[in-house]
Amino acid sequence: MTDIITEQATAAASGAAATEQFRAKQRAETADVDTKRVDTLVSELLTAAHDIIRRHKVTYAEYDVLKSWLIQVGEDGEWPLFLDVWLEHVVEEVASENREGSKGTIEGPYYISDAPQLPAEAKLPMRENEEGTPLLFRGQVTNVVGTPLAGALVEIWHADNDGYYSQFAPGLPEWNLRGAVVADDQGNFRIHTIEPAPYQIPTDGSCGRLIAAAGWHAWRPAHLHLKVSAPGHQLITTQLYFKGDEHVGDDIASAVKPELILDPGPAVNADGREVTYDFVLDKA
Repeated sequence: MTDIITEQATAAASGAAATEQFRAKQRAETADVDTKRVDTLVSELLTAAHDIIRRHKVTYAEYDVLKSWLIQVGEDGEWPLFLDVWLEHVVEEVASENREGSKGTIEGPYYISDAPQLPAEAKLPMRENEEGTPLLFRGQVTNVVGTPLAGALVEIWHADNDGYYSQFAPGLPEWNLRGAVVADDQGNFRIHTIEPAPYQIPTDGSCGRLIAAAGWHAWRPAHLHLKVSAPGHQLITTQLYFKGDEHVGDDIASAVKPELILDPGPAVNADGREVTYDFVLDKA
């Protein structure tokens, strides 16, 4: 199975799926556009680009390479990947700068809404004999003064032991390692899953060509994705990483924060490891 997925999981296929998911999300949402705000942001972005061209005396040959690359990013469907890897962490930083509760970080391009709803103690959907170290991820959801948030929703998704996400790589069950866990009346949850693996973002498309041209690496540390919400409170979108992962300090997406690093210990009554991480939600 691993060999089949490795052979067929391409940047173009993953990018096309991420682009379609984003378009579906945008169709479901509406937003007022402030023309003055658009004017300010676009004008300053262009001014910054003009300054780079002047300071570095960009040649027509370099300009044409840039144009060709920008066109290819669109043809590869990799704009969601590019923006989420290199820009989203700053947008998230600005959006959450006044929060008192738990730290957030980027969503990334691989979120799927309406995952199967699961009880407070649950095993994520996975294949029989799913490869990877078993992990018990448990915690409690409270507000900023410590009151438990009964029935809080803990959405979780992550890559498998080979670094692939369901619905973005072939050969995986639709909801593999994805679920929406409903916390109990004390805000507690216990999620049985497997530890994800570090992975490289797709390198056979335009983003990969940029990484190679700049001499960067393409690695993301292993991580769990989460969205945690409760009525009357701000949704938190975050990722949790693992102490000791070699890429915690040089994540290509610059999304790691010290508060988001887990340090699992041996499981007490089972194989694998376990860890506790609590979420604190701000009032809406």
